[in-house]
Amino acid sequence: LVNLAFRIVQWDRVKAWKFRRVYFACVLVLSALVVTGGIINFNTIRISGYKISCAARSSEIKKLRIAFVSDFHLEKSVPAGFVWRFVKKINDVNPDILLYGGDVLEGRGENIQDYEKLLGSIRPEFGMFGVRGNHDRIGEENDNFFSRAGIILLRDSVAVIDHAFSIAGREEAGNHSRMSAQEIAAEAPDSLPLIVIDHRPTEPDQISSTHADIAFSGHTHDGQLFPLNFYLRKVYQLSHGYMRKGNTHFFVSSGIRLWGPRVRTAGKSEIMVIDVDFH
Repeated sequence: LVNLAFRIVQWDRVKAWKFRRVYFACVLVLSALVVTGGIINFNTIRISGYKISCAARSSEIKKLRIAFVSDFHLEKSVPAGFVWRFVKKINDVNPDILLYGGDVLEGRGENIQDYEKLLGSIRPEFGMFGVRGNHDRIGEENDNFFSRAGIILLRDSVAVIDHAFSIAGREEAGNHSRMSAQEIAAEAPDSLPLIVIDHRPTEPDQISSTHADIAFSGHTHDGQLFPLNFYLRKVYQLSHGYMRKGNTHFFVSSGIRLWGPRVRTAGKSEIMVIDVDFH
């Protein structure tokens, strides 16, 4: 296509058998390199670090290290070794609290108990909290997985942590009966810093109009495959990374794993670590 536009190579040469063989070989090699690089990128867990400042209000908390992870998509084909590497990374950064942004458990399998034990071995000071995503299995089995892994599942509910800060977890956006951002924020005391977890980053305007200080989302995978990442930047105000809107700090993770092909040519498999100073 480039050659049609710019005539880099003469047309009679393009039609030559020797040129076509070289061209075909280059296409195969380039494709193999892209896929190989995408597999390596997918299997490499990276830490994305941020530092922000928030109002403490009446809380006496001074500092908080938050680890946020989204889109595990755990099912029988996920190697336990990958989950073990995630646990090691989390223990290395030593967060005060660990938050899960949804799409944690997608399927069942014989290694689900291994996942529960591995995730349950993490012991942050303030515990672990999460929300459901659009791929999470719904039902008692799913809820039991979270409880056995030591993760408190927030479903349009608020948890007040040691009278230091609050966490509001929203139901998945596909649930049309879920509470609005204003309704769930009203459930949290405005005298404490408020953290919101919402699987899809679809309502930054509504969340920033509340007294929420920090909001976490996932879902997007940052496109996963190039050039979908550029398309998602047009769909969401924030498809990956950090944005401040009003008094609210927004974070959108590209996910720790993926849905579909185990190749990532856009984004990274990440754990977000946010160091918060309260003033």
